[in-house]
Amino acid sequence: MAEKAIMKGNEALAEAALRAGCRFFSGYPITPQTEVLEYLSWRMSEVGGELIQTEDELTGLHMLIGASLAGSRVLSTSAGPGFALFHEGISYICGCEIPAVLVDVQRVGGACGGISASQGDYEEVTHGGGNGDSQYVVLTPASVQEEVDMMKEAYEIAEKYRNPVVILTDAIIGQMMEGITLPDFADIDIDKFDYTYKELKDGEDGIQRGGYPGQGFPAYAAHMGAKYKAMKEAEQRWENIEVLDADVVCVAYGISSRVCKEAVRKARAKGIKLGLIRLITAWPFPEKAFAEINPDCKGLLAVEMSIKGQMVPDIKLATKCNMPVYGYFSLDVVPDADVVVETAEKIIAGTCEEV
Repeated sequence: MAEKAIMKGNEALAEAALRAGCRFFSGYPITPQTEVLEYLSWRMSEVGGELIQTEDELTGLHMLIGASLAGSRVLSTSAGPGFALFHEGISYICGCEIPAVLVDVQRVGGACGGISASQGDYEEVTHGGGNGDSQYVVLTPASVQEEVDMMKEAYEIAEKYRNPVVILTDAIIGQMMEGITLPDFADIDIDKFDYTYKELKDGEDGIQRGGYPGQGFPAYAAHMGAKYKAMKEAEQRWENIEVLDADVVCVAYGISSRVCKEAVRKARAKGIKLGLIRLITAWPFPEKAFAEINPDCKGLLAVEMSIKGQMVPDIKLATKCNMPVYGYFSLDVVPDADVVVETAEKIIAGTCEEV
């Protein structure tokens, strides 16, 4: 039955994966997500699953392919530098239409970076992910409870589209401890999908036949294009807070969005009309959320832990470049709610420089 607990984000995410039916993990330790692997190293066997610590991240991704095609719900996790090594495997998982859930617990970088918190993997995850038009839904939790809740949803989306899904979190949420409610264990039938490997019946040769209508790459492109279009239309998720009358609207996700929620409360207490669009999906980017913005809004304020403001191009596209975009960017320091409010005041006064 569902139960309450106080857990670290990484460990809660791992437990949520097991309760969502995950029975295979392959991957490599890297700070700040190593607790996922550590937790599953003993917990996975208790629920009858398998865990393999691989020699690198690339191997871990390719192992997921076989386990998923055997019907298992599968998981691999990493941080920025390790996620970069995921890309070839992600391309295969997308190209072969295999459901899988991946997690990026972001840390500060480029290069190998450091172990401090950051949100510098937005571009890598939402607009990267491997060669050949790879694409997947990216969920962005803002609390330990959301990490738990999104895990079940991630598997459902992955199986709906036969596609990987990525949970994009960060070192703060991965390392913080919060009170949560854990769900019941899901009962998963590993034989329910017709594309998975099964025991042969008498007279069967085991060769899968069929494929896309028509021949070759044009048919494949049409099929994948239609799938990605359906994902983009159906899977946009967001939370709008005080947007309808706002003079400035913050756009943020993850730990930065929690700061922005506090900033909205502080600003409103001072009579400043500040709002927030919180991304729940980074891809598809929640373009529909921007339809609620007050037409007299003075501008949008991107708040994120990155150097250059990696969300900004998506924000501009969502508004068709019809609204000024400003930025409050920090690298390895969590944004400050008071600075968010001060920046909003400057935007309203016309003294803030656009990105």
